[in-house]
Amino acid sequence: MIKAGERAPEFTLPDETAIDRSLTELLSPGAIVLYFYPADFTPGCTLQACKLRDLHNEISSAGLRVVGISPQSSQSHAKFKAKYQLPFVLLSDEQKTVIKMYGVNGPLGIGVRRASYLIDGSRRIRDAVMADFMIGRHADFVRKAILLRAPANP
Repeated sequence: MIKAGERAPEFTLPDETAIDRSLTELLSPGAIVLYFYPADFTPGCTLQACKLRDLHNEISSAGLRVVGISPQSSQSHAKFKAKYQLPFVLLSDEQKTVIKMYGVNGPLGIGVRRASYLIDGSRRIRDAVMADFMIGRHADFVRKAILLRAPANP
């Protein structure tokens, strides 16, 4: 897993509409929460995605956006996004190239580890969490990122 303080590797992957999206493009408006998950429509991944959906207004208010990556096809992502009304980009990494670059490939190359990264506009990783089956840790990670990014109240 890439550590906080390191530079996030550049990549280009197709989104749920099959349009190629690069990390640089995704970061052009500012920081993102980049999260890796094993599969669309599985109970844990659906719970995780819906928790992020439910935090969307707070995430946006803090100037953040969410981007998810898993090894399913763009078509699968489009169905997943539509069914659960997910307001964020889902990228398809069918060859697991980016999954491997970010060190979240599963044990013995099977599956994908559940991980989240806070990446700033200069591609620097500001924070990261690996939680695998502890899905609540990802929501806690996002809440922490929101607090870090929220403007100070006078």
